[in-house]
Amino acid sequence: MIHEKYFELLNKQINLLGRKNDKKLDFYNGIYDRYQNPVITRHHVPLHWRFDLNKETNPHFMERLGVNATFNPGAIYLNSKYYLVVRMEGLDRKSIFALVESDNGIDNFRFIDTPLTWKDIDEKETNIYDMRLVQHEDGWIYGIYCSESKDPKSAEFDTSSAIAQAGLVRTKDLKEWQRLPNIKTPSPQQRNVVLHPEFVEGQYAFYTRPQDGFISTGSGGGIAFALCDDILNPIIGEETVMHEKKYHTIYEVKNGQGPAPIKTDKGWIHIAHGVRNTAAGLRYVLYTIATSLEDPSKVIATPGGHFIAPYDEERTGDVSNVIFCNGAVVNEKNEVFIYYASSDTRIHVATTTIEKLMDYTFNTPEDPFRSLESAAQRKNLIEENMKLIRVSQQ
Repeated sequence: MIHEKYFELLNKQINLLGRKNDKKLDFYNGIYDRYQNPVITRHHVPLHWRFDLNKETNPHFMERLGVNATFNPGAIYLNSKYYLVVRMEGLDRKSIFALVESDNGIDNFRFIDTPLTWKDIDEKETNIYDMRLVQHEDGWIYGIYCSESKDPKSAEFDTSSAIAQAGLVRTKDLKEWQRLPNIKTPSPQQRNVVLHPEFVEGQYAFYTRPQDGFISTGSGGGIAFALCDDILNPIIGEETVMHEKKYHTIYEVKNGQGPAPIKTDKGWIHIAHGVRNTAAGLRYVLYTIATSLEDPSKVIATPGGHFIAPYDEERTGDVSNVIFCNGAVVNEKNEVFIYYASSDTRIHVATTTIEKLMDYTFNTPEDPFRSLESAAQRKNLIEENMKLIRVSQQ
């Protein structure tokens, strides 16, 4: 017999799932729109994923397998639907992947079936998270995620040292997943690996982030580009940094590729994350760059400053002051849906268009890297605007 409390909570959840999210925030920058509500929170996770519904085995209707957070989703637009592979973190700190879908991309996301699983080929793998999805021109949908395990070289008493590697899976339908070998690179630690959606010189191309430590990049230092002959035996021989971290910028501590780059008429637009240190800890923001259509490893535009940063309520959560994105899609109307998580807690969407994204990326002034030059840059803008204002007042 199903516990009667289930039906009470189910009615509340149905109202939450059906809530419209078409009200945009007053926030305005002309680049994208933000929305009043997150698109997915832990409260959206189905009740039967969390509770034992049987009244005999759960007479007090306790939450048996709770959910701490939903964040950092991979994203894909497929058959006119918006799909996210959500990082769902349980109360035990273990992250698992859950597939959700929506008809319009901004609300009514529903969890599908059960969490994603595949053949377990690595018994040392402890945690999995932050999948990037890409529909490659070879016909497969690939997912690359962070595969974390305990560092075997750490001392016995050290229970926090870890190794991050790039796990690789693929699918045709988002239902059946094939586990492939981990992507091997020269770096001892590897995060934020993303597959380029097209072949480059007849090879699979990757964006990597070489780093020496689990948290610190050490001698790594930026977003790198790499090629690989065989996706079934993904061994990368060389990583070449194409966009490095830089002193006193939004990416001075580290940076990394977000979702797969978006193809436009003027170049590939990349949404990346940048990290700097503050008195309150690390601050994560998003920024964009563009690379050449002919050579996706060649940076051709670097707008200065952050693209999306944590504001207001988005600043608080499990890991505060963080915005992270590893999923973005473009529909047939050239509308861009950027799915980002705030403070490792909940998932939001920002919407824009290819035209606006190109305008922002290619026409926003670059960071001059010095305060006096930044002042001169802004002074020039003010003086040019004052000329227009005076003319309009005549």
